[in-house]
Amino acid sequence: MSAAAAPLAIAIVGYGRMGRLVERVATARGHRISARIDRSVPEADHRTVDATSLAGADTVIEFAHGAHVADNVRAYRAADLRVVLGTTGWSAQRETVASDLAAMSAPAIIGDNFSIGAALFRRLAASAAAMAAVAEEYDVALHEIHHRNKLDSPSGTARYVAEAVLAATAAKQQIQTETLHRGIEADELHVTSTRVGSTPGTHTLYIDSDADTIEIVHRARNRDGFAIGAVRAAEWLVGKHGVFEVAQMFADLLPGQT
Repeated sequence: MSAAAAPLAIAIVGYGRMGRLVERVATARGHRISARIDRSVPEADHRTVDATSLAGADTVIEFAHGAHVADNVRAYRAADLRVVLGTTGWSAQRETVASDLAAMSAPAIIGDNFSIGAALFRRLAASAAAMAAVAEEYDVALHEIHHRNKLDSPSGTARYVAEAVLAATAAKQQIQTETLHRGIEADELHVTSTRVGSTPGTHTLYIDSDADTIEIVHRARNRDGFAIGAVRAAEWLVGKHGVFEVAQMFADLLPGQT
């Protein structure tokens, strides 16, 4: 992969494992890190997201704590920066954040998972579910496993894939994420979760019948794929206008991707 034609000046918000990976990928692709911002990491350049810490940046990539998203986005809007928002766990602030993003003059992209591999998995899962739906003997379900410190359950990626499966099959009409003490309804897609250890993330689509089981698995070996996708997203935003979902970027980058 080659870097964008013009190097970006990127402020990294959230300088944990993901932020450090983003820095490594961005610099390898020819971009400059203007600031590393984190409330609790000693190695960060700044503790708060404000005009001072954002000065000199044209793009921000955020993988931070969901509790601060609304305040951060307000600062990005004031600084007129392109935004790659990979933070999760902020659904309670969604209305406020969406309003501020929509009012920005610079473009933004939002995603629960910027991994190109996860996007390919979503495409495969939807296509396989659609093919299996032709045979009434088969049923589908989705299970995901993540590290014990992950805050949301099921993962944003699991919901992202589940929505694609629903769109591809007439039989499944709703996502069921709860532990069931009853039989699953025919129109429910069961999406279940496990939290354990330090696994970066595994998502499995099960297509099952009395005769056999088909499994389609996406297993992240590390977080590199998320960082690569986030930097690719920052490059993709150049010259665009508006607020985008990560699926729109993948539709451009991956032939046939929806």
